[in-house]
Amino acid sequence: MAIVNTYLYFNGNCEKAFKFYQDVFQKEITHMERYKDVPEAARQHFLDCKDEHIMHATLPISDETFLMGADVIDRNKKGQNAAAFFSLIVSTESQEEADRIFNTLSKEGTIKLPMAEQFWGSYYGICMDQFGINWKISFALEGN
Repeated sequence: MAIVNTYLYFNGNCEKAFKFYQDVFQKEITHMERYKDVPEAARQHFLDCKDEHIMHATLPISDETFLMGADVIDRNKKGQNAAAFFSLIVSTESQEEADRIFNTLSKEGTIKLPMAEQFWGSYYGICMDQFGINWKISFALEGN
């Protein structure tokens, strides 16, 4: 079976975002490499990235799921975050865990749909975090 993981692109705040996600998911970042570690010959592909920007970060969420990301600086898209054009879906093991993750992610962000029981049988909510990432948090209610 194929496993799908998510790679997020940031415009200069990848490290801050991943430290936030580390707290949200109560997991440890296992890899964080900076552009200063990129060989000089390859740096030509990342002209707007500074030495301290993140070239690659990995945060294991579970045995099968990893959140990965990098800073991909584009001076023509200042302030925009390419990751804002999709949502990440987190399925939890309890309603309490769903609330905790949702409340932490939405702090300093935007609640688009508050956590509530939905007509399809899930406890579900949507928010955008402070970094412009859309999140859908879901817990399957009993019998579903």
